[in-house]
Amino acid sequence: MKGLVSSVLLLSVCFAFASVPISSIKPGSNLPVIPNRFIVEVDEAADIPPSKRSFETPHERFYAHLRSRAISFNVTKEFNAEGLFVGAAITLDNPQDVAALQDAPGVKDIRPIRKFDIPKPVFKHVVTGPNDPAIPADNESTHIITGVDRLHAQGITGKGIKIGILDTGIDYTHPSLGGGIGPGHKIIGGTDLVGDDYDGSNTPVPDDDPLDQCNGHGTHVSGIIGADPGNDFNISGVAYEASLTMYRVFGCTGGVSDDVLVDALLLGFNDGQDILTLSLGGADGWTESISAVVASRLVDRGRVVTIAAGNDGASGSWYTESPGNGINVISVASLDNTVIPLQNATVGGVQHNPITYFSTFPLPVEGALPIFATSNSTTVADDACNPLPDDTPDLSDKLVIIRRGTCTFVEKLTNAAAKGAKVAFIYDNGSGFAGVDVGEFLAVLIQAEDGQFLVQQFVAGTPVTITFPQTGGSTDFPDPNGGLISSFSSYGPSNDFFFKPAVAAPGGNILSTLPIPLGSFGVESGTSMATPFVAGSAALILQTRGRNANVARSARSLLESTSQRVPSSKTDEDPLQTLTQQGAGLVNVFKAVHAETIVSPTELIVNDTAHARPKQGFTVQNTGKTSKKYALSHVPAGTALTVQTGSIIAALGPVPLSNASAKVSVQPSSFTLRPGASQSVVATISGPTGLDESTFPVYSGWIEISDGTDSFHVTYLGLVGSLIDKQVIDNTDVFFGVPIPAILDSEGNVQEGPANYTFVNEDVPTLLWRQAFGTPRLVVDLVDPNIQVNTTLNSRALSEGLKPFITFPQANKGGSFGQVKTIGSILEIDFLTRNQEDPVDNGFNEFSLETPTFANGTVIPNGSYRLLLRALRVTGDIANEEDYEVYLSPIIGVNA
Repeated sequence: MKGLVSSVLLLSVCFAFASVPISSIKPGSNLPVIPNRFIVEVDEAADIPPSKRSFETPHERFYAHLRSRAISFNVTKEFNAEGLFVGAAITLDNPQDVAALQDAPGVKDIRPIRKFDIPKPVFKHVVTGPNDPAIPADNESTHIITGVDRLHAQGITGKGIKIGILDTGIDYTHPSLGGGIGPGHKIIGGTDLVGDDYDGSNTPVPDDDPLDQCNGHGTHVSGIIGADPGNDFNISGVAYEASLTMYRVFGCTGGVSDDVLVDALLLGFNDGQDILTLSLGGADGWTESISAVVASRLVDRGRVVTIAAGNDGASGSWYTESPGNGINVISVASLDNTVIPLQNATVGGVQHNPITYFSTFPLPVEGALPIFATSNSTTVADDACNPLPDDTPDLSDKLVIIRRGTCTFVEKLTNAAAKGAKVAFIYDNGSGFAGVDVGEFLAVLIQAEDGQFLVQQFVAGTPVTITFPQTGGSTDFPDPNGGLISSFSSYGPSNDFFFKPAVAAPGGNILSTLPIPLGSFGVESGTSMATPFVAGSAALILQTRGRNANVARSARSLLESTSQRVPSSKTDEDPLQTLTQQGAGLVNVFKAVHAETIVSPTELIVNDTAHARPKQGFTVQNTGKTSKKYALSHVPAGTALTVQTGSIIAALGPVPLSNASAKVSVQPSSFTLRPGASQSVVATISGPTGLDESTFPVYSGWIEISDGTDSFHVTYLGLVGSLIDKQVIDNTDVFFGVPIPAILDSEGNVQEGPANYTFVNEDVPTLLWRQAFGTPRLVVDLVDPNIQVNTTLNSRALSEGLKPFITFPQANKGGSFGQVKTIGSILEIDFLTRNQEDPVDNGFNEFSLETPTFANGTVIPNGSYRLLLRALRVTGDIANEEDYEVYLSPIIGVNA
């Protein structure tokens, strides 16, 4: 897996320095919201005055108002969880009717519906072949490093706790998951909210059966929580006696929209789930999506909600995912497993240790195979990339040895197969020891030194043979980065400076269940694997500390205060990993279950310089039976330099760390607590000095609370510099090779001067821009071509002669944008995330004005106009002109 992650990081670095051709941008819109679809929250019945309760439900009151305004609408889902969320998902036929939604009596909030992609593990190795019953019991390294094994030994296995899983469905026929569904089974129930063919954009076709045998993600997640012990691999779920319910929210491919997630969350609440877990999400950066808000409310109502932090570590800081951004949910980072379950092959004919090959199951090969190397040199980069020589012998009874490099594995194996080869070892060339894509061929990767040894023996004429033991060949291969935060794990904090992620759990190289048709077991990597681990951990907490709302609400704090700090590397001089990637640390579930010292709160947010709260308070309580004497101390983490030096672009992962740390003092720094007593503590936290504020350094660390035998901690997070100073719109030429924002014409060229558009056959203008940082509000208006606007983003003079840097007619002292006369709104998006450096995955934003209409649906008269884009900086005042960045487009002629 490391080789794969390294290549992902390398790819991201390439994107940062290689421009994307403008010609590759096709007309269209790629914004994260679904047009004309909204979730509306309305008053509950109790909120409606008795004199106005003429309608049976708040929904009918709302619908009646829309009908009275002759508004055409379609209700796709209705939500009715009293005290949690009451409302509806609706589709409007005419976008101009949005204003009527806002005017409707009893409307609390209106949010556009977002779409999230189906979860994709960073690494997936599907297991095929016969079972291997000899994999050692200590294969459960994930349980050992988190204390789960000690809880299982005490009989704490999640019995009596209900966990709802929102995912791709489940193969409940799997023997390790109970072999069935319904009362008396591990999987007590479930529902399919969408159907196999749902892709996030079409109409769901729900049914009562959550069976999934086409994707497998939900089955892998379910096994991490609930796989029964005694299987062929001697693995077990974290809470294998808990009762599971699957809410299928994905089809076989595609994505899911917010309204489906909200529906599933509320179903889980109404079904009485103690814990809800979602190994899904999408880059969002804010705490404001509707699914994040509902998830957070569920925690307030006494449910535990665990959600993946995301697999975008290569994209750097400020790239958190929703709905994991929910303020009270447990956002989970991934830590690499300490071992990878692999197989050993036996070497015959010469003295040599067994050769480890990257496969969970043994290759189904009987007998000893002699070796044949496709090259006598171990330095040939393109080994087997071309057809093998004519004098190559029949390879059907041999194990072929091929060096990795230059061309694909399938190309190499195809050339070998042309000479009869059936089995192959591909030896690494330094790119990393990992699972590789070999298509339908029977081939695996081995380490470089093993491959070089075999080639040397082949050249020397040594009669070496290789045997593949079908039992007893398993090995727990040490992961060189095991115990560190996975490089793919996303960095926080959120743009509104909330503490994301919360904690870390094992998520790199995790062996778990897969649907039977897809191999039954497999190794996958991602925060998707870490999240169910924390859900299972929460079940163990509820089972022991009490299945009630108070314990559920305290689960995150318990896990945070007892977690284990994670270093940034295995070099002693390097700092501890920033809390913006590891959260409070790796969960120690045994300690969380048995903790007698309770700390609250466990997250201290100092904020940025402009909004700094250096004095922070927390409470320490002794719930034990004896007095405890506490000593408090400060443990800093590395300070994350989140923006590239001399640039407005985020620093790519791994985010560079500085040893400069905050100064922290605590009062009192020591005290003794009798049983049941508590102590208030005040911490004064000041950020590190001497750092370049333009890199927006995020500092973090822990305040340790030691009783002499055990230790606990609270975490803190702050920013050197002020978010109001962070540029949000990219106006450089780094990404596309030309300055942006820009208008693209119908041929994909940057519009430099005035241009007319007919709005026929894609002859439309397209606004292209990139977010260097998130913005809480982005608006695009149509304005008069001769308007005078003080632009901040125009990077070239407008060729029609109008000077763009003209001040407002009146002194600019914080008035509203009412000073700028706009003709009509084209686009408005609230809480937009930043873009990353991958052009095929949120690399840029584009919006095509596909019809000559305003956002409210009215027709734009023929004539000349400009587009005025305004983006509010983070923490800016929505009414203050100076807090916006402004771009004014060239003249656009509407000639429809």
